Amino acid sequence: MPITTCIFDAYGTLFDVAAAARQAAAEPEHADLADSWPALAERWRLKQLQYTWLRAITGAHADFWQVTQDGLDWALEACGLDGDAALRQRLLDLYWELSAYPEVPEMLRSLKATGHQTAILSNGSPEMLRAAVDSARLGDLLDDVLSVESVGIFKPDARVYDLVGQRFGCMRAQVLFVSSNGWDAASAAGYGFVTAWVNRAQEPMDRLPAQPAHVLSDLTAIPDLAGR
Repeated sequence: MPITTCIFDAYGTLFDVAAAARQAAAEPEHADLADSWPALAERWRLKQLQYTWLRAITGAHADFWQVTQDGLDWALEACGLDGDAALRQRLLDLYWELSAYPEVPEMLRSLKATGHQTAILSNGSPEMLRAAVDSARLGDLLDDVLSVESVGIFKPDARVYDLVGQRFGCMRAQVLFVSSNGWDAASAAGYGFVTAWVNRAQEPMDRLPAQPAHVLSDLTAIPDLAGR
């Protein structure tokens, strides 16, 4: 069945989640972060994801901005930087202006040129996603931006993946779902999407019931997978 709709996770897939820590570390006023920013970025992202899973399991939903702040506070303390209020605020401000990976605009333009529908499906709040899309100037290349806030639970709950069919009227097998999170790509594969895992860090495959159909190092091959 041909792919009609290409759906992308946002953070870590289209947008570089390490960019906030990397940029802050390059600023003279945050020189203490120069050596530790990779560890901070990794811990921040890990806790951000873990908190979404825990909130989903316990039914204690909060929007992604709250989860992002909570994850950062944990990461700052773990790195011995929890007393630096100015650094905390700067990192949060930068998170609203994350850059897209270099190949993203051309990849999306190629998909639109071949008639594919394109959208984001993300844990992010609508406000966060709107800011990221605007900052990266991707608005004209996306047909929609779908947030879990419309169902009140984080991925990988099936109600989140249901949003794609509800919005685009497509069958699951017509969807190419792309994520940098192995667990997300695997869960979407189990749901019935054709999935691509963007494994930029060359991590091992997650041991889950389903596996992604494709494993990529970046997004440049997505138009070929979707069918030009």
